[in-house]
Amino acid sequence: MLFTDLIFWVFFAVVGTAYVLLPHKAQNRMLLVASYVFYGAWDWRFLSLIVLSTFVDYVIGQKIHAESAEVRRKRLLMISVAVNLGMLGFFKYFGFFTDSFQALARTIGYEPDPLTLSIILPVGISFYTFQTMSYTIDIYRRRLAPSNDFLDFALFVAFFPQLVAGPIERARNLLPNIAMPRVLTWENLGRGAVLCLFGLIKKVVIADGIAPSVDAVFANPDPTQLDVLFAIYLFGIQIYCDFSGYTDIARGVALILGFRLMRNFEQPFFATNPQEFWRRWHISLSTWLKDYLYISLGGNRGGELKTYRNLMATMVLGGLWHGAAWNYVLWGAYQGAILAIHRAVFGTKEAVRTGVMAVVQRWVVTLLFFQVVSYAWILFRSTSVEQIVDLSQRLFAGPAGMTLPMPPLATLLGVMFLFVWDLLAEWTGKAAFYQTWPMVIRAGLYAGMVYLLAFGATTQTSAFIYFQF
Repeated sequence: MLFTDLIFWVFFAVVGTAYVLLPHKAQNRMLLVASYVFYGAWDWRFLSLIVLSTFVDYVIGQKIHAESAEVRRKRLLMISVAVNLGMLGFFKYFGFFTDSFQALARTIGYEPDPLTLSIILPVGISFYTFQTMSYTIDIYRRRLAPSNDFLDFALFVAFFPQLVAGPIERARNLLPNIAMPRVLTWENLGRGAVLCLFGLIKKVVIADGIAPSVDAVFANPDPTQLDVLFAIYLFGIQIYCDFSGYTDIARGVALILGFRLMRNFEQPFFATNPQEFWRRWHISLSTWLKDYLYISLGGNRGGELKTYRNLMATMVLGGLWHGAAWNYVLWGAYQGAILAIHRAVFGTKEAVRTGVMAVVQRWVVTLLFFQVVSYAWILFRSTSVEQIVDLSQRLFAGPAGMTLPMPPLATLLGVMFLFVWDLLAEWTGKAAFYQTWPMVIRAGLYAGMVYLLAFGATTQTSAFIYFQF
């Protein structure tokens, strides 16, 4: 059930109608059932994994909170981590490790018996696994009291707007929102509707319109230098619009129901360095990795060399989180390397400059850093190490010309609209900058957005990219 499918909006209309008519506790129970129906529409067999993860972390969270002995508390936490990572590792990485072992064995002249096991990746498993792990870790760290309502906790795990592709919510944010009665307001309805509309434009008009051009280059055995260059620029826009579009719709749907989900993107392509980029890109994952992996490894304690080690380990594992393939490992290593290099050269403090020259300097640095970010998309989008090497060589010394098919007009207009929108959000420092505009101007904005969505809706839609993670 995709956000871009009519069936989802029919489903949401039914859920929303029932939601308005029910009291608070009944709302929660109905939302839990709706969330299971939503997830079961993908593959009902994997509902058992969500239920298992929910049950294990609810029980262990209670026991960790009640236990005083540190050894037993840590043992309980390890059980939770083992169950969650065990499920994630089996379904997501089993094939990767067996294939890699077989390839390594062949290099030394040994032909192992092929181990074939067809494993389907349960949609959203990376997201809800991290979400439930953060719950038990926070209880272990005594930063959170466990939920005493199993069904409310189950809704926290399975809340349908953000279930399959985030944002990865924290229990201390979402659980109180579930436990307390929500007040439905016209303001939330309006803001939620705008978020949904903007998210649909990002996904349907921009991301899905760009996809054929990017796919053509990465499927072309002989792309030109300009093909590769524009393909990585376009893929950066595609994945940003695809994923942030999902997040906008998820946040919009949740806001209409009275829930406030965290922002997952904050104009990331206006970043001037890797630290700033990761404060703006996939914020729920980057903060999760910082709080539960980087800090657990030692963070910046223990000297510079250990800090660089921890940065590299965190980003490599963050890359592997995205998928069971070596290109994601290389992408993570690249991100870790530029973070470490930036820290070594510039430190952690950013210079504050004012005046016209400071503005010019920021735009120049932003443009230069955008090139650094863009190269990483070759690592992320390629299907093999051999393709990474080939496209990298062509990017710097490929044949001239360009054969890349241009995206449709609606997509190009959508990209222009997105740039202006993000520029205004960056300039004002407000995601909902438009709310202070006069009603007539806002009405024109909404009408234009509806027209742009209708204009670009003829594009063939596809599943959101992050569903595969």
